[in-house]
Amino acid sequence: MKRSHTMKRRKALRGGCSLWSDSAGISVRRRTALRQDSCDVAIIGAGISGAIIALMLAESGYDVVIIDRRKPVRGSTMASTAMIQFELDTPLTRLAEKIGAGSAERAYLRSASAVSKLIELLRRHDIRCALRSRSALYLSGPDLGWRAMRDEAIYRARIGLDCHFLDRKSLFQRFAIKRTGAILSVGAAELDPARCAAGCLRAAQRFGARIYAPVSVEKVDERQKHVELHTAGGVVVARHVIFATGYEIAPGVPKGDYDIISSWAIATKPLPPSAFWPTRCLIWEAADPYLYLRATSDNRIVAGGEDSGLTDPARRDQAIPAKSRALLAKLNQLLPGRHLQIDYAWAGAFADSPTGLPHIAEVDGMRRCLSVLGCGGNGITFSMVAGQLACKWVAGRTDSDAELFC
Repeated sequence: MKRSHTMKRRKALRGGCSLWSDSAGISVRRRTALRQDSCDVAIIGAGISGAIIALMLAESGYDVVIIDRRKPVRGSTMASTAMIQFELDTPLTRLAEKIGAGSAERAYLRSASAVSKLIELLRRHDIRCALRSRSALYLSGPDLGWRAMRDEAIYRARIGLDCHFLDRKSLFQRFAIKRTGAILSVGAAELDPARCAAGCLRAAQRFGARIYAPVSVEKVDERQKHVELHTAGGVVVARHVIFATGYEIAPGVPKGDYDIISSWAIATKPLPPSAFWPTRCLIWEAADPYLYLRATSDNRIVAGGEDSGLTDPARRDQAIPAKSRALLAKLNQLLPGRHLQIDYAWAGAFADSPTGLPHIAEVDGMRRCLSVLGCGGNGITFSMVAGQLACKWVAGRTDSDAELFC
């Protein structure tokens, strides 16, 4: 029986000038003409998610083809702030209320494992992307006061996560930040997302993967033993297909469960090393929307937030100046006396879900097609989870945590 899906039209996923647009070494060798090809797995999307999944599959011995309607790395990846955390946007205590304690604990532990496995993958393949292991500082705010933050820290520690609670005094003594409390967690990282995606794609190519871009898949036909991807110039025949199309929503993602909203980010001009907080940990807060920030290898601060339900790309991009000023004001309030100046400012689409968990599941009615959608502040972490699930799915096995991401 034949099942078909017609791909949606291209969307403007980001605007402004991203810091990563000036990254060195983000060009990837590609083929611009596609007539006919065949493979074990075809991946639609050559951003960070598609790149990580492609490398993991290619490393496992599968023949991989990657197709993107843009040049590789030029979609939502450029809008990422690349804070690699195990912490979900939904605190563990609240996630337990939503999906049950056992499932919530498994989700947090799987996320923590994914961060360490991602670091291992990048180091194993010598992906040079300014990767640094970091701790993460989760500040109290309107959504979690110090008592709730303390309870969150206790719960996390009880299931084996490396974290502890800082009261107001300890937080100020260690970080000179004025909040009623915070959780300091081990097991985060930072990187340059453009260089990471490009490096993973090039590593996948060393295993034989082929990249076609810019090439648009117009129609997907699933047949009994294969899937056909039709483009304007030709066709790819694959045993399995993975939709890693980012915020151009992949088929099979449940409507109404995942919202595409807008977020904004800035990067400051370089600062003296003395201007940074101790350990250069990732920082974010318990608020909605929340401020989040990190350092970079060239001594900038990258900050993001000011999320809104604004979905029109033109209006989103018009808001960049105002949103940038708001982010800078919040930065100056949190980290006073640093004379911060904006050097880059950008906006992008991203996905929001009620739980903070991603969607990684077979497309309804298309058992040879898998759709992937990362959510919230954990998109790159979830890309690693998607790669792990995809490797088992292609091999005909089911991951024990797969039910968490449906």
